[in-house]
Amino acid sequence: MEYSEKVMDHFQHPRNVGEIENADGIGQVGNAKCGDIMRMYIKVEDGVITDAKFKTFGCGAAIATSSMATELIKGKPIEEALKLTNSAVVEALEGLPPVKIHCSVLAEQAIKAAVDNYYARLRGEASGDDMTVNSDCEHVN
Repeated sequence: MEYSEKVMDHFQHPRNVGEIENADGIGQVGNAKCGDIMRMYIKVEDGVITDAKFKTFGCGAAIATSSMATELIKGKPIEEALKLTNSAVVEALEGLPPVKIHCSVLAEQAIKAAVDNYYARLRGEASGDDMTVNSDCEHVN
């Protein structure tokens, strides 16, 4: 399988790995049966994502897409971050093999789940321990 230099760079030197203590939003997507699980943490101030971190259990492409996704949303207003598509993540990584596109979809979903969790907390509908979990598995390795 051929990976771009950018994918390899984000896999070997991932940006924004870890947890954010007292995160404003946490989203988790994936399925242990598939092997890819992403947890995204965001910090929000005045409607802007000031920090984003991730923890991903999965293949190199899953790690690279998580890393790139956090880079693409940091410093962006929430509305703009919600517009981030998996295609934009793939483009920023200069491509992914077709069998790894699902990783970019998970990265997009993890961001949306973290933002959903942020809004649920603002409405008092979620605690710091609640996360949106998507257990759908659309690929087979």
